[in-house]
Amino acid sequence: MVLPKKTVEAAGGVVLRDREGGGVEVLLVHRPRYDDWSLPKGKLERGESFEDAAVREVLEETGLRCRLRDELEEVRYEDHKGRPKIVRYWLMDVAEDHGFEPNDEVDELRWLELHAAAALLTYEHDKELVAQTAAGGPAA
Repeated sequence: MVLPKKTVEAAGGVVLRDREGGGVEVLLVHRPRYDDWSLPKGKLERGESFEDAAVREVLEETGLRCRLRDELEEVRYEDHKGRPKIVRYWLMDVAEDHGFEPNDEVDELRWLELHAAAALLTYEHDKELVAQTAAGGPAA
């Protein structure tokens, strides 16, 4: 008998800031392990809420303590190990900047205008979240 794979639960943020000269920028992270550009996110710890995990993961990966805004559409996909994964995202604003230190998990951050960010992002589900934000749709 083959047991079903346990669903991986994760949370993250679409971190926004006002751009000089108008408009909005979104924060992307580069993960050297996968050589990808994505939105900051990570797995829930035992007993942790999705909301707390989203704030913690963004802080750990970027050095930014953020405030939650609206929750976005959840994302479901299979991870690189073939496990079902659900990720809940929130729009976020920066509350405090504790400084970014490149590390093995995230080695680079980029603030980009929304359309440029959508072009750089590796995964379609991340691109869709940013595109919805840019269009002022359900994610904005």
